[in-house]
This record gives sequence, structure tokens and C-alpha cells, in this order.
Amino acid sequence: MTGSEVSPLFRLAYVPGVMPTKWVRIWNERLPEVPLTLLGVPAAEAFDVLRGGGADAGFVRLPVDRTDLSAIPLYTETTVVVIPKDHHVAALDEVSTEDLADELVLDPLDDTLVWERRPGLPANERPATTADAVELVAAGVGVLVVPQSLARLHHRKDLTFRPVPDAPQSRVALSWPEDATTDLVEQFIGIVRGRTVNSTRGRPPAEAEPKRKKRPAAGAAAQRKSAAGKSTGKNPRGGSGGPKGGKRGKPRRRP
Repeated sequence: MTGSEVSPLFRLAYVPGVMPTKWVRIWNERLPEVPLTLLGVPAAEAFDVLRGGGADAGFVRLPVDRTDLSAIPLYTETTVVVIPKDHHVAALDEVSTEDLADELVLDPLDDTLVWERRPGLPANERPATTADAVELVAAGVGVLVVPQSLARLHHRKDLTFRPVPDAPQSRVALSWPEDATTDLVEQFIGIVRGRTVNSTRGRPPAEAEPKRKKRPAAGAAAQRKSAAGKSTGKNPRGGSGGPKGGKRGKPRRRP
């Protein structure tokens, strides 16, 4: 490699709560010669990282501004409320937003949910991060409504969570700059979409070997050999077709 050549590298950003492990594993299996670097970024900064060239692609939360970014929606998360284990709604299998009407519902600055009307009572101050809000929940200050992956990310033994079916949901997508859809980005799109290694949009398949003439099956060869023996009068096992001892001639007359 000359000094002007640069070794290929794929940089993948991801927001809190997203676990890109399985896609990274497939990438390493298919393209071991191209290192993949993971970049954890706050959800609010993910789009700027992509636009600024800090990552080739990233797992983000919708909505995405499609003016200059492409996106493939992947899945929708369940929304849950994080509460102390001894909270009265912990006895429920599911919690509605109406059940939270008298609760102080924390609103962190990095909240990823888009509310038309946030349930519960508003807090005097907004926590800086979801992690800070979880600490306040543990202190008994209020409750927190977040995507389930964030509740698991910030899990504590003294807290639990319950689904909130009528709350807004967060959708995760793969996004990248539209004008930078490189071959490596296409490779990763194929992996995320579940394409096989030999897919037309996946990694180019290895050069095909020249076809070899098929050898006849053992049974077919034996049948042809048997047929040939019959047509020539020969025993397929190696004899002449008559009894042992050679040809049978006319009987000699006695003198």
C-alpha cells in the first residue's frame, strides 16, 4: 500500500438504546478486511454527526429530515413508564396515560418521544438527560415515560417499568447522507435488510468456477454396461454368455 492509499473503514453511529451487535457481527464475517468503528452519540446530535461526515451511517430515532438524509425505518419500540417498585401502578400489567394524571411526569431535555399533550403534572425543571431523570425517579421525585430500550439501558434494582399503550412510540431507523451512499453503505444496508452474501445488492459473489461435465451416476453406468453385455452376447460379469468350458460343438460319432 502506497502512502496515498487509505485503508477502508466504516463508521457506524448509534443512539442510546439501540443495540447494533448482530449487524456488526455479520459485517465482520462478510467484510473482515474493512474494520467497523462504533460511535455512540446522543439522539439529538446523531443527525449533525451524519451531516458533518463523522459517521458513514447511523441508527437514529425518527423523524428524519429527508432533505439531505436517507432513512430506512426498522422497528417501533414499546413505550413504558419507569417507576419505583413499590409504586401503586406497579401492580398493573399496563398503565394508561390517564393513570398518570396525578403523577409528576419528568421531561428530560433529551426526550425522544413526540407528545401532543404530555400526561401528568409538569416538573418545575427539566432534567438534563434521561439518566438524570431515572435518578430522580429512584429518589421518589416523579415518574418517567420512555422507550423500553432506554428503561433497560438505565435499569436499577429499585425500579421497574410497565407498558403505556396509549403513549407515543419511538421508531428506530438506519440513516445516512443521501449524497454519500457509498458501496460500503450499500453493503451495510444489505446486512440490515437481511440480504444474503450472494444477493445482487450484497457483496459481489466470488468468481464462478468453470462447469465440469457431470459424471453419470453409478446406477446409470451399471445399467448401460448390462445393456451392452446383452447386445454382444457377453455375460456382464465377464463370461461369454454360455456355460463354463468354452463353446459347445457337435457330438462326435463313434467309429
